Amino acid sequence: MKQAIILAAGEGQRLRPFTVSKPKVMLSVAGKPILQYVIEALAACGIRDIIIVAGYRREQIFDVLGEGETLGVDIRYVIQERQLGTAHALRQAEGLARDEFIALPGDHLIEPETIRHFVSLPPWALLLKRVPESQTVRYGVVVTEDDHVLAIVEKPREPCAGLVSTGIFSLKREIFDHIGNEADMPAVINRMVNSGQDIVAVETVGPWLDAVYPWDLLALNNHALSTLSPLIGGTVENGAMLKGAVSLGAGSLVRSGNYITGPILIGGGCDLGPGAVIGLGVSIGDNVTIGPFSVIENSLIGDDVAVGPGAVIQDSVIGSGCRIGAGFKAVSDDTEIRIGDEYHPVKAGVMIGENCRIASGVVAQAGTSIGNGCSVKALKVLSGRIGDGSMVV
Repeated sequence: MKQAIILAAGEGQRLRPFTVSKPKVMLSVAGKPILQYVIEALAACGIRDIIIVAGYRREQIFDVLGEGETLGVDIRYVIQERQLGTAHALRQAEGLARDEFIALPGDHLIEPETIRHFVSLPPWALLLKRVPESQTVRYGVVVTEDDHVLAIVEKPREPCAGLVSTGIFSLKREIFDHIGNEADMPAVINRMVNSGQDIVAVETVGPWLDAVYPWDLLALNNHALSTLSPLIGGTVENGAMLKGAVSLGAGSLVRSGNYITGPILIGGGCDLGPGAVIGLGVSIGDNVTIGPFSVIENSLIGDDVAVGPGAVIQDSVIGSGCRIGAGFKAVSDDTEIRIGDEYHPVKAGVMIGENCRIASGVVAQAGTSIGNGCSVKALKVLSGRIGDGSMVV
């Protein structure tokens, strides 16, 4: 298999506020967009002819990935103007598709071992992954017999044991004849199977992680950090303690009294401390300032963020460009978060969109979501969902 078609046109509405300004595939974990992990996995398996089906906020994909020269691949783009489904997205690439190709989503974190065996198989095949029963309601559960697909049951009402579809297919050009007016790939596969097409079911034991909700980004980040190679490109003052795998970008400064436990990724141009405590599972973007005596654990912090002294941030995601005052508290706890009509029991801190201004002494209760461009006055206690552009006074 020498070609891959990556479906990367979707928005990811359940990941708001983080997908208001960027597509889901371009959300960053451990310093790289999710889509880049997919491309790197394909390249490591010898697939360098890559077609990306882009749509929502597609200019960001173009700007970051270009034609793929920095990743050692050849990228061409087609556009899905309206995000009508995965089968509709795949059909946009018909004019560039080879006789045989891999089709896969660009918004799932994978590694080379996830697909290494699969890419050597001939069409027709579907890659499966075993997930906890509680997560099966998110995906298409695949009914199999003797390693052959019988049906895909999309998002079952109740959790069930079994394997789910990764959305990774080994296909022939004939797939475009089968798509017809169908919008989604599970419906296409079910129709093909019912008409007698044999599709092999292949289980992978390699990593396959999806961010459906904002807090899922922390799991992706932790996995990506687990393979981090230590690299000190900045300055570490005497009296700072670094343990485990720590990657420090060029021009960054870790001041005396910091206690940092890896794996942790710190971008370039950052200023940490003095006296900050940063625990494992933290990714910090470029040009970030962390005030003295702050505590940050298991969190994602975007570029150009300033955190004031004495802050406590746990199990949280903070978008780029935020300014957070002294004494900010986002302490993680068990809570229930509503996304649309769904209620999710999770352990989380706060989810903050881009370019927010949060004054000193603010407390965000567990599970709080703050939209993009919000302004919060001092000493407020926040909870629930705060919409984009809100002012809390």
